Amino acid sequence: MATQKQIWEQQQQSQLQKVKNSGLISVNGSPIQDDKDEEISRSALAMFKSKEEEIERKKIEMRDKVQARLGRVEEETKRLAEIQEELEALIDPMRKDVTMVRKRIDTLNRELKPLGLCCQKKEKEYKELLEAYNEKNKEKSQLITKLMELVSESEKLRMKKLEELSKNIEMLP
Repeated sequence: MATQKQIWEQQQQSQLQKVKNSGLISVNGSPIQDDKDEEISRSALAMFKSKEEEIERKKIEMRDKVQARLGRVEEETKRLAEIQEELEALIDPMRKDVTMVRKRIDTLNRELKPLGLCCQKKEKEYKELLEAYNEKNKEKSQLITKLMELVSESEKLRMKKLEELSKNIEMLP
């Protein structure tokens, strides 16, 4: 992309070429007439000044466009910053609530862990005690059954002895 200076130099060379081609300057470069040379110089100087003024005007126009665009960019940047602040304001209360809930969950997890271990320990103890209870209950049932058998056998023997005694008593005169 050509710069403003390069464009201006090309335009000057183009104008000089036009002057040479118009026949006002001879082939060997010496002036044909002094008045015509002066007129050409003035014309070239006027053209140069007009080109300089045009360049300056375009430069000012470009600066104004850039300034206007910068102003719009600054306004958009401010609007974006405001929108971002509003979004953060919307997110922030939720973030605080979430943080509080997470902390409470973590606290409860820490409290639940020893309770769970204690519960497992108690369940194990309960199972052991239940098993011991059931064994003792079974042993008791067996002993009761044996006792009933013994009592029953004892009664039979006593009955038998009573019958014998009764027979013996009946046999006595």
